Amino acid sequence: MHTVTALPAVQAIEAALATVNDPEIRRPITELGMVDTVDVDPAGRVRVGILLTVAGCPLKETLNRDITTAVGKVDGVSGVEVAMGVMTEEQRTALQTQLRGGQVSREIPFAKPSSLTRIYAVASGKGGVGKSSITVNLAAAMAASGLSVGVVDADIYGHSVPRMLGVEGLPTKVQDMIMPPSAHGIRVISIGMFTGGNRPVVWRGPMLHRALEQFLADVYWGDLDVLFMDLPPGTGDIAISVAQLLPGAELLVVTTPQIAAAEVAERAGSISAQTKQQIAGVIENMSGLPCPHCGERVDVFGSGGGEAVAAGLTRTLGYSVPLLGQVPIDVALRTGADTGQPLVLTDPQAPAAAELNRIAGRLTARARGLAGRSLGLTPVGS
Repeated sequence: MHTVTALPAVQAIEAALATVNDPEIRRPITELGMVDTVDVDPAGRVRVGILLTVAGCPLKETLNRDITTAVGKVDGVSGVEVAMGVMTEEQRTALQTQLRGGQVSREIPFAKPSSLTRIYAVASGKGGVGKSSITVNLAAAMAASGLSVGVVDADIYGHSVPRMLGVEGLPTKVQDMIMPPSAHGIRVISIGMFTGGNRPVVWRGPMLHRALEQFLADVYWGDLDVLFMDLPPGTGDIAISVAQLLPGAELLVVTTPQIAAAEVAERAGSISAQTKQQIAGVIENMSGLPCPHCGERVDVFGSGGGEAVAAGLTRTLGYSVPLLGQVPIDVALRTGADTGQPLVLTDPQAPAAAELNRIAGRLTARARGLAGRSLGLTPVGS
């Protein structure tokens, strides 16, 4: 007597497909209109027709594997074949409109009063203080805690975030929308992904503003909890553009203990008095070197710079600007940046990593303000 195996139900297969997320957009492929056909033959073999957003989708093998695994678990399925097609221009346009929340025109989602994304613009008075290292480690710490995090490498001339986070992929275009690559669960965009090689960017103010605007309006970021912006040092065009495009962005001022560096950092932070931005706090980097032999702290760059910046900004701005933390010198922090492995992930117990995690926790715990946001209240009887 032969046992007859029931054929898998199409509804069960579709339910399995709904558990598969597009690797770039990070939403179910069934929601995105990517599932074209589902066919089951008499032997229980399933053929799934998938429409890719673009023909050269860099993550189609990942998509193929995830679909095969998910559908293969459905009762009665004896085999899975995934056939890859490509969306038409009309389908891509519809997808773009869907991802923009029904908006056809470009807009910066983070600038809308209803946005719940907290934006931290990481600034410094001068280069070489470790601003980018601080940015990527804070981003990695928050992503590891379960938050949805993005990073804009807004240091157009000195872009370094992709290397520091180990980003290997390139952005993908869907019509005029850009899908950013990710690493360690963090979505990243940088001008270095578009220039190729190690070519310098030779642009003046208007071009810089336009590039930043594209990073914010044309990139599909999804629902982010936190967006970090790694600003160039100083108070130039990009800092002004950020204030114009994202007036709700809060500044994180990075300095070293050296008083000379602190004076420059205080000037960089004082720009918020003119741009009407809030300063979330000051971070002192390179705050002493623990001696590898005796453990005693060596103040290589002096001491007191972070406290001086926080105190100076508090006097200038008229509200309390906290010193969020003091990150000690750690060679592993530098090597992690070179290899794309943030220290907060590879050795979270290291003193520098522990301090960065503590700072990330302080920033995450801060209450969001409600200024400018609609509470959705309607008067009784209206």
